[in-house]
Amino acid sequence: MLIRIFLALMALMFVAFGFYSFLNPLGMAAGLGVEVDGPNGAYELRGIYGGVSLAGGLLCAAGALRTGLRQPALWFLVVYMGGYVFARAAALLLGPPPTPAFAVFIAFEAVSLLLAAAALRAADRT
Repeated sequence: MLIRIFLALMALMFVAFGFYSFLNPLGMAAGLGVEVDGPNGAYELRGIYGGVSLAGGLLCAAGALRTGLRQPALWFLVVYMGGYVFARAAALLLGPPPTPAFAVFIAFEAVSLLLAAAALRAADRT
């Protein structure tokens, strides 16, 4: 039951962020302090942050609703959030640190990774 609730919450967050990023990619980037220029920038943000987030949200929702999709949804979260955590850690070594406001994203990604990994391990036991 806890895994289903976790996946449902992740689905809601992914879908909300995905819709916002798809509908207002330049506003989303500006809210993060990221400067994007030109139509290709908006196009890319819609695809990566909008489309991928919406697809991830749908997979998490499907995992919350269907037992057979629970592990694929959890694996998606482990890989996706793991990629973010790896990239953030590497970025600290390669360049200047992010602003303190970005720490919220780093914490969210790290906690999501840990929870998804723990849920995946628990799901493997059942």
